[in-house]
Amino acid sequence: MSTVPQRQQGKVVFITGAARGQGRAHALRLAAEGADVLALDLAGPLPGVPYESATPDDLAETARQVEALGRRVLTHRGDVRDLEDMKGFLAKGMAEFGRLDGVVANAGICIPATWEETTPEIFKDTLDINVTGVWNTVMAAAPHLVAGGGGSIVLTSSYAGKKMQPFMIHYTTSKHAVTGMTRAFAAELGKHSIRVNSVHPGAIATPMGGGDMVAAIERTNASNPPLAQMGTAFLPQGWMEADEIASAVAFLLSDDARFITAEHLSIDAGMQYF
Repeated sequence: MSTVPQRQQGKVVFITGAARGQGRAHALRLAAEGADVLALDLAGPLPGVPYESATPDDLAETARQVEALGRRVLTHRGDVRDLEDMKGFLAKGMAEFGRLDGVVANAGICIPATWEETTPEIFKDTLDINVTGVWNTVMAAAPHLVAGGGGSIVLTSSYAGKKMQPFMIHYTTSKHAVTGMTRAFAAELGKHSIRVNSVHPGAIATPMGGGDMVAAIERTNASNPPLAQMGTAFLPQGWMEADEIASAVAFLLSDDARFITAEHLSIDAGMQYF
């Protein structure tokens, strides 16, 4: 990790969904660049998802790996749907680390379902976590950034937040909402020297793709095969590792991106266009 630029020295970053996958990758990349980490994850059963949920052991492993990089980490099992709990965790983090410089609102769920299969519960759970959870994250963290004189916020959307993802009306709706939320928060927080951007991953090799997720996608694709061709990559390798997204997040959190705000950065091998 010695070749990683040291752009986060002295900074503290709050990450949701940090127990594994993209969240862990963000934590490790930012720690490698010199940041201390506030790591939140439900680390328990998620509603309705076809893949295995993260566990307390996963969250502990993220902490172990951050500490192995020589950085401090504070973990918390919390639900992004619970604003007051997140506020409490950040207050504890401020007391321990003394500052907050960056936020990565990464937590989210994905449930393949055709339009007629989508239940009120699926729609509600997806929006509660993917939209309200992101709003809660910013609302809990932004006052600390304002008090500290500025900072950077990155919201995790998706290629489905620029185009659409077939057989996931609820997910597409949630990720489009995050895209709009990025612009809206960027506009109002800009006067406090706070930048807000979104990242839009394509297909990522993470535990979200495990369990019964592939079978669920294949089943929904079979309901309308022409639509299943949407989101085809331009590049020979159509999927990415979580580290690729972490590199983009680290850039947006760094001073290298100090004049980039209200932007929507795709890391999707061209999937949004085909």
